[in-house]
Amino acid sequence: MAAERGGCSLEAVPLPPEVRESLAELELELSEGDITQKGYEKKRAKLLARYIPLIQGVDPSLQTENRVPGSSQATAAVSKQQKSRSTNSRDERFRSDVHTEAVQAALAKYKERKMPMPSKRRSVLVHSSVETYTPPDNHSAPPDVTTGLVEHLHHERPQVASVRGVPRGYSSSILETADGVPVNSRVSSKIQQLLNTLKRPKRPPLKEFFVDDFEELLEVQRPDPNQPKPEGNQMNVLKGEPLGVVTNWPPSLLAALQRWGTTQPKAPCLTALDTTGKAIYTLTYGKLWSRSLKLAYTLLNKLTTKNEPLLKPGDRVALVFPNSDPVMFMVAFYGCLLAEVIPVPIEVPLTRKDAGSQQIGFLLGSCGVTLALTTDACQKGLPKAQTGEVVTFKGWPRLIWFVIDGKHLAKPAKDWHPQVRDASAEIAYIEYKTSKEGSTVGITISHASMLAHCHALTQACGYSEAETLTNVLDFKRDAGLWHGVLTSVMNRMHVISIPYALMKVNPLSWIQKVCSYKARVALVKSRDMHWSLLAQRDQRDVSLSSLRMLIVADGANPWSISSCDAFLNVFQSRGLRPEVICPCASSSEALTVAIRRPPELGGPPPGKAVLSMNCLSFGVIRVDTEEKLSVLTVQDVGQIMPGANVCVVKVDGTPYLCKADEVGEICVNSGATGTAYFGLLGITRNVFEAIPVTAAGVPVSDQPFTRTGLLGFVGPDYLVFVVGKLDGLMTVSGRRHNADDVVATALAVEPMKFVYRGRIAVFSVTVLHDDRIVLVAEQRPDASEEDSFQWMSRVLQVVSLSFLSFQAIDSIHQVGVYCLALVPANTLPKAPLGGIHISETKQRFLEGALHPCNVLMCPHTCVTNLPKPRQKQPDVGPASMIVGNLVAGKRIAQASGRDVTQLEDNDQARKFLYLADVLQWRAQTTPDHPLFLLLNSKGTVASTASCIQLHKRAERVAVALMEKGRLNVGDHVALVYPPGVDLIATFYGCLYAGCIPITVRPPHPQNLATTLPTVKMIVEVSKSACILTTQAIMKLLKSKEAATAVDIKTWPTILDTDDMPKKKLASIFRPTSPDMLAYLDFSVSTTGILAGVKMSHAATSALCRSIKLQCELYPSRQIAICLDPYCGLGFALWCLCSVYSGHQSILVPPLELESNVSLWLSAVSQYKVRVTFCSYSVMEMCTKGLGTQTDVLRMKGVNLSCVRTCMVVAEERPRIALTQSFSKLFKDLGLSARAVSTTFGCRVNVAVCLQPNRLGKLAEQGTAGPDPTTVYVDMRALRHDRVRLVERGSPHSLPLMESGKILPGVKVIIAHTETKGPLGDSHLGEIWVSSPHNATGYYTVYGEEALHADHFTARLSFGDTQTVWARTGYLGFLRRTELTDASGERHDALYVVGSLDETLELRGMRYHPIDIETSVIRAHKSIAECAVFTWTNLLVVVVELEGSEQEALDLVALVTNVVLEEHYLIVGVVVIVDPGVIPINSRGEKQRMHLRDGFLADQLDPIYVAYNM
Repeated sequence: MAAERGGCSLEAVPLPPEVRESLAELELELSEGDITQKGYEKKRAKLLARYIPLIQGVDPSLQTENRVPGSSQATAAVSKQQKSRSTNSRDERFRSDVHTEAVQAALAKYKERKMPMPSKRRSVLVHSSVETYTPPDNHSAPPDVTTGLVEHLHHERPQVASVRGVPRGYSSSILETADGVPVNSRVSSKIQQLLNTLKRPKRPPLKEFFVDDFEELLEVQRPDPNQPKPEGNQMNVLKGEPLGVVTNWPPSLLAALQRWGTTQPKAPCLTALDTTGKAIYTLTYGKLWSRSLKLAYTLLNKLTTKNEPLLKPGDRVALVFPNSDPVMFMVAFYGCLLAEVIPVPIEVPLTRKDAGSQQIGFLLGSCGVTLALTTDACQKGLPKAQTGEVVTFKGWPRLIWFVIDGKHLAKPAKDWHPQVRDASAEIAYIEYKTSKEGSTVGITISHASMLAHCHALTQACGYSEAETLTNVLDFKRDAGLWHGVLTSVMNRMHVISIPYALMKVNPLSWIQKVCSYKARVALVKSRDMHWSLLAQRDQRDVSLSSLRMLIVADGANPWSISSCDAFLNVFQSRGLRPEVICPCASSSEALTVAIRRPPELGGPPPGKAVLSMNCLSFGVIRVDTEEKLSVLTVQDVGQIMPGANVCVVKVDGTPYLCKADEVGEICVNSGATGTAYFGLLGITRNVFEAIPVTAAGVPVSDQPFTRTGLLGFVGPDYLVFVVGKLDGLMTVSGRRHNADDVVATALAVEPMKFVYRGRIAVFSVTVLHDDRIVLVAEQRPDASEEDSFQWMSRVLQVVSLSFLSFQAIDSIHQVGVYCLALVPANTLPKAPLGGIHISETKQRFLEGALHPCNVLMCPHTCVTNLPKPRQKQPDVGPASMIVGNLVAGKRIAQASGRDVTQLEDNDQARKFLYLADVLQWRAQTTPDHPLFLLLNSKGTVASTASCIQLHKRAERVAVALMEKGRLNVGDHVALVYPPGVDLIATFYGCLYAGCIPITVRPPHPQNLATTLPTVKMIVEVSKSACILTTQAIMKLLKSKEAATAVDIKTWPTILDTDDMPKKKLASIFRPTSPDMLAYLDFSVSTTGILAGVKMSHAATSALCRSIKLQCELYPSRQIAICLDPYCGLGFALWCLCSVYSGHQSILVPPLELESNVSLWLSAVSQYKVRVTFCSYSVMEMCTKGLGTQTDVLRMKGVNLSCVRTCMVVAEERPRIALTQSFSKLFKDLGLSARAVSTTFGCRVNVAVCLQPNRLGKLAEQGTAGPDPTTVYVDMRALRHDRVRLVERGSPHSLPLMESGKILPGVKVIIAHTETKGPLGDSHLGEIWVSSPHNATGYYTVYGEEALHADHFTARLSFGDTQTVWARTGYLGFLRRTELTDASGERHDALYVVGSLDETLELRGMRYHPIDIETSVIRAHKSIAECAVFTWTNLLVVVVELEGSEQEALDLVALVTNVVLEEHYLIVGVVVIVDPGVIPINSRGEKQRMHLRDGFLADQLDPIYVAYNM
């Protein structure tokens, strides 16, 4: 049967492969813009014509909907059900059957599309029944797109010990594919799913090549040429019926109260109910009058301060009454009016942190309120200070609280009579209103407006004396106040007030009261109708036949029509007549705008409009019946109020009149509107004094109009239709969407199994210069994680753009939802009468204080205004670059240190070619001169070494190597020692024996599994024939624990040097040439690659001489070193420089700082050290560990004024924030602000820059060279490899500090990474270095010649092609500064920006991870650390959460926002982990590639992983 109706799916039809292929090609053409939508549909229909017969008038794409056999019976059953309106399935308030069908139709399209589910750690789950992880798949992962990794070293990636403790759950064996990418990971399967959900980017037109102005312009949304435009005539001002003249109409509201209070004292005015529905008190008009008089008398005569009356006429007074006490509120309100003071009704503040309470406080402060009236019971319930007084709430002024219960009021004196004046333009009361942004304003209503409004309502509603009205609304404001407190008194009506607490217990209570009191009028919201529908089954005997008017106060909400229809369906059988339902529209500023008249007043029949939602988003009205997918059905809110003039004006800018088929803001001119925002003249003019003008600019009236904040139009029969509110309006990419509509769509997706009805907040946040829609809902506790996630993804798909939908269907709203968050039940901030406090929810979202339990973000589909991806210029060669720079007046970026040959110094060590010779010479000439002094964690000297002691120990080591180790000249020896003198002695012992030493960090005894494989790998890769170590480490290497991490049987010979024979060495080895290998320097780069470089004897001596000259080191000097001695400059300073220069080195092992943080600084102070070296990790430990202890250190006598220079040894961009906070923190201990500077070295040259600050003789002459300079560069230009200097504090500015002064003998040039041509100083390029102390090549297992040539013997492709350079692998730039160095030349500063291997190539631009990470760390106080990397074109952000796990999901949106705002990048995956998971090496550098491997192999044990759709 289904087949006959042509409704079978494409899946069910056996399409030939060639047809499927053609369909796929068509999809591709459409996605790339090679074919129009119309052409696509035509061709598609043609292809499918013979397989699916077309049904007349049905969109071909709609026929692909899955239908089950027997669907006609199913439909019949459904329609029957709809007639009986089964009401327990969904929020009826937001229900429309057409809309629901539309949603279900859209959903049917997404059945096949699987979205990757977030992963959540079990401890975070509040409740869960389903395993949330996807099973591992067996496909190899997609190719790695992180740029330029040195792939042929992938097998040498070790796991490096972390200074902060090793990441939990790391395992050393990761299953890898041939290209080093782990497989069998559920992460890669999820990312594959994620990639499948993303649409291919459109191919940009050819003219969009990158223009060299490095401006990244955000895409401006161009108006769609096909968008609907209004075509009707300009509307005219609509005039309401005139206000009728009533002969005995009182001159003011108080005159009416006086009349009824004296002539009809027994007439009932107000009946209050308790939470069981019993009437607890009926206030008569006589009692209301007498009590109000008492209160007025007391306020004016009995309240004094310092014998002055507390209040004078016109003062403002706060009314603080609970919703369960209308009687006392009414007495207080009229008492204030009689006393001629101005009541300001507000909500009862229950706690100091009530949502919006602070804003109410600001309002009270601005109104100058000093007195608050309340009841005895309410006052007792308020939070108290220790004195017993009511606490001062946050942001509130100090208030005197006065209880107005009978016993506290004084009887008026016999001769005291209040003046009951005629209604004037003076303020009668102030009503508060909370705006979209959360700020609270007070709207002033004058006595005349209040009277006119009562008159208009009486006429419009046909109120008569002694009528009964049931009121469910809040009686303190809006319609509840206007009908239930003011107009009711004018007409001597009897009001039955239903408290909110009673409605929660018994939603039918208002209907029962209508029935028992035979009420003529009921005042409700659509929520109350909906609640009563859910409970109506239990009640059969209620009747609503007495009602002549059921006023629906939120009838202006477009979705109230469904509640009205459903309510009528059920209660028509119980006496409810259809014409009784009277929706009305109102706003705080204009009071009642329109109301449907009851039938006896002869209004036109009710109207209904089915409007196209697509057109509405452009502000155009188009009636739409055929297309059911995206329509909004609205009901009229009746005719405008008597005595009012109404027009509809454009929402933005000048209030031009709208056309007849255009949606605009409704404006009212009448005597019955608010008059101003209290104390806010500017916005008062804008709202209360608007002058609408015609298209020609002619004012339509000389009277000002009040803007209502309601969006709508005037339909047939002059009926007013409202389609939304300005407060709920979200403008996304130039189109307007209403929050209520999005809520309705979300609710229509499925019966409410997962989230609570009425507990959904929709708002927009501004990210990247456009509004983004956020939907927050409360999740039911019984909904499983997986179900909720599926619901979220369906909501997103239905609401979102046709990006995600099939091309033939426009989804419901055609707008992307940026973020959908589910929070645990009862955690959203509540408004006073239920409902959600939207602005507070938004505030919490933006502050990261919402604590969701599920988050789904879709930035890929929403963010359509990113700058175009950069297209690289194809044919710009190195020669063109040079010419271009010369033409632009830019110099070629090259610089050099001082010429070593020209420098005269009394350097005796220069006579010797080899370091071993220098040590022997020092042992002979100055045998007892101290070279080394090692400190332990207590700060005491652990060991020392003079020249002769070091020489003798080295000799003993050499003997042991030859005799015990049986080693030959040129054999490699691994030195596995803790930092100390033993390491230095064994190094020189190897040189004496002619062996090649390799220093290796020993494994961590508590963490062998992670640290031992690195040791093993270095030993193997370096082809070490022997290991020298201590007895303790030797036992460790051969222990059972070690056997679980590595194969201990394959260790080479292990010798311990603890007790060596005191034998004299026969002869010390002398190399045949200075170019022979001296030692190997192994290190793991931040990209996770193990690289060993070869250092010749010549390079070693040149390095020592260069450092000696730069730092002016000589035997009488002391320096303190707090560095690891295993590689790079740390090794050179620790083991080589003292022997060459003869200065004494105070050695402080960084590991000792873990038990005594102040060790290094105390040593510097104790030995009055002028030069000291440390690493960033040491500096960070001191900053964090000693931040609060500077006073204690000062008392212990720590004084750092001796320090001339403190150099940070690093292979990265200088960390300005850390060095500045270090300088600032220890300034109190005498550290000079200019002392801290940085160094730069890398694998190819361990010391390119050192910045000694004003030392020694040169300092006295004032020629030591300038202080390190800081510049600010434009981060956006940097992404295009351009350097543009900007002012400090300008947008997108990035501070960069000079990396130190270039060493003597070192030449530096900036070269293009691809063409290898020289660059100008306005370009970012690779730093190339030429110097006598360059390393001579990589030492790898296979001796990679190509790699060697590329990195160590590079030549420029243009210009100076003769010089041999080494490529550092770091990006940077040179700047000639205004400062002069010692030689009088202008100083060239080198700025290191980051490692080339670590840069992320995204959207055609180059990003440095540290910049993105800095932004992310600033996003929330609980982010301790962050690291980023890419995976298959997706940006992955890993953040460490330093807070409770419930904050984890708050970070997802904040991280996504900040990266979008500051870097124009969309984050693909956000991973939240525990502190200490991001691996950091001994130099304090992040090991991002290890982290990436750990992530892909599922070893991070994340708290939460969010896959941004």
